[in-house]
Amino acid sequence: MSEDIISKLGPLAPLAGTWKGDSGLDFSRIHSVEKETKYREEVVLEPLGPVKNGPQEMYGLRYAMTAYRLGEDEGFHEELGYWLWDEGNGQVIRCIMVPRGVLVNAGGDATADSKSFHLKAEVGSETYGVMSNKYLDESYKTMEYSIDININDDGSFSYKQDTQLWIPVKEAIFHHTDQNTLYRV
Repeated sequence: MSEDIISKLGPLAPLAGTWKGDSGLDFSRIHSVEKETKYREEVVLEPLGPVKNGPQEMYGLRYAMTAYRLGEDEGFHEELGYWLWDEGNGQVIRCIMVPRGVLVNAGGDATADSKSFHLKAEVGSETYGVMSNKYLDESYKTMEYSIDININDDGSFSYKQDTQLWIPVKEAIFHHTDQNTLYRV
């Protein structure tokens, strides 16, 4: 890893590296049944940058994540994307691609030395928003996504995320939540 890039990652600098955690808890809806699933995950966060948009310059982490139900070898969830630090605007940004046909661009305020931050995206937003494929838009539409990140004193990091899904057959919002603590390997 380039120490020069890591020094420009602001609050994301402690996250660079490879991580594992086996205390994950997923609360979701599978085949119309609400259930909790315990999981482990592996995350790789590789430094990148600079990313330039005219005068805007960002540094970030390219990431890949796979989650596995405890006791299983085949992943049940994957994500690819980027964590970005926009120092000029004091923003942390998370761009997520999920192979179910969902894209999330979430953002929130932070300072270079923040040890916790909150990111959010809402359907219809032209900045921090959510897009879904046609099937999901009609059956499990993601209305809002949020994540809270905490960088812990022991060098680990924890997250809690809430994906609010509109489910027409229930005519209600369902909170699909995930949380875990990850340790550098």
